[in-house]
Amino acid sequence: MFDKDRWQEIFNAIKKNKLRSVLTAFGVFWAIFMLIVMTGSGNGLKNGVYEGVKDFATNSGFMWAENTTIAYEGFKRGRHWQINNDDIEAIRDQVPEVEVISPRLNGWNLRSGENIVRGKRSGAFNVMGDYPSYREIDPCSMPYGRYINDEDIKLKRKVCIIGEKVYEVMFDEGEDPVGEYLRVNGVYFMVVGVFKSNNPKINIGSNKKETVYLPFTAMQQTFNYGDQVHYFGLIAKKGVKVQTVIDKISPILQSNHKLSPDDKEAIGKFDLENQIKTMNFIFLGIDILIWVVGIGTLIAGAVGISNIMLVIVKERTKEIGIQRAIGARPAMIVGQLLTESVFLTTIAGFIGLAFGTVVLYLVDMAVDASRAAGNVEDETFFLNPEVGLPLAIAALMMLILVGLIAGLIPAMKAIKIKPIEALRHE
Repeated sequence: MFDKDRWQEIFNAIKKNKLRSVLTAFGVFWAIFMLIVMTGSGNGLKNGVYEGVKDFATNSGFMWAENTTIAYEGFKRGRHWQINNDDIEAIRDQVPEVEVISPRLNGWNLRSGENIVRGKRSGAFNVMGDYPSYREIDPCSMPYGRYINDEDIKLKRKVCIIGEKVYEVMFDEGEDPVGEYLRVNGVYFMVVGVFKSNNPKINIGSNKKETVYLPFTAMQQTFNYGDQVHYFGLIAKKGVKVQTVIDKISPILQSNHKLSPDDKEAIGKFDLENQIKTMNFIFLGIDILIWVVGIGTLIAGAVGISNIMLVIVKERTKEIGIQRAIGARPAMIVGQLLTESVFLTTIAGFIGLAFGTVVLYLVDMAVDASRAAGNVEDETFFLNPEVGLPLAIAALMMLILVGLIAGLIPAMKAIKIKPIEALRHE
């Protein structure tokens, strides 16, 4: 392996056929380059998606009312029904597998024109009613003030928290909004906080940046929602599947509102836990596809190297015969050819690895620059395209293996040449 004469002979052979050597190595270079770029891009997509949902409770789900599709107990199909406060209490009492349940109100009827006013400033924003427990489902940070608390719910206080976009429209940059008042559909609410979502890619019910959140009870009373609940979020206890919890809640709602047990469309359901699993399988499929394409391309490159090595063996038949005639062992002949094959493969692959890493780095810089310039949203779905050290090491090990396999067939053919026949070869 460390024979100076052997390496000198390898370098001379490469220099003698520069174009052939470059074209031969290009197949391996391209295979590794594409493998690195595709893997890094897949990781960038995965990082971007998971970054946007990193703090959201993955063992959570949502349920809401839909129109019935089956006539039942004298009620026609197509009947509209509504979840209410009693349903929430029944679920708390009868479904111990629920860790957190948080009813919500969507104030869609409040968004007719510019429904939020502060002095001379106004805007059209979403208005929602929430419980403090919703923060356990969708955590957030508070640049100003605090979140809705239990006292707000109990006393039905006219307070609110606002999203970042609402703050930008209603207040000057750097202004502390806590203690200021906003007129929400004609009713004054005091701002007690500004929130920033930790999970910007999940918007349940509304765009969180453009939403004003009121205490659930205050919104029910102030805007005459009675005991309505538009939908609710929940967290299953540890070790319990969200689907199991949904399956236990559904009969309670069906019984309370005279819904047919066979009407699967009357209750809307969203199981985030199942969605996360589906997303994981999608990314696993993408990873497998990337490796299949990358390895397939690498095999094609190895076939090219193997064919060229066969040509080299044919060209050096007489030389091999002389070596055999003066006492060279078969292992020496095999070692020389395998070394040349591995050397070409490894060098080409290493260059492909380096180029692929540089391309990913440049793409990452471009994305960061675009975000800094405001050309793309901060919550981009592509973040930190990268390849880890284990992948780089695996790629190099794979290159060595491919080089050995590519050179093995020509090497075995070389040692089968009889010295006397090789010396006669022209």
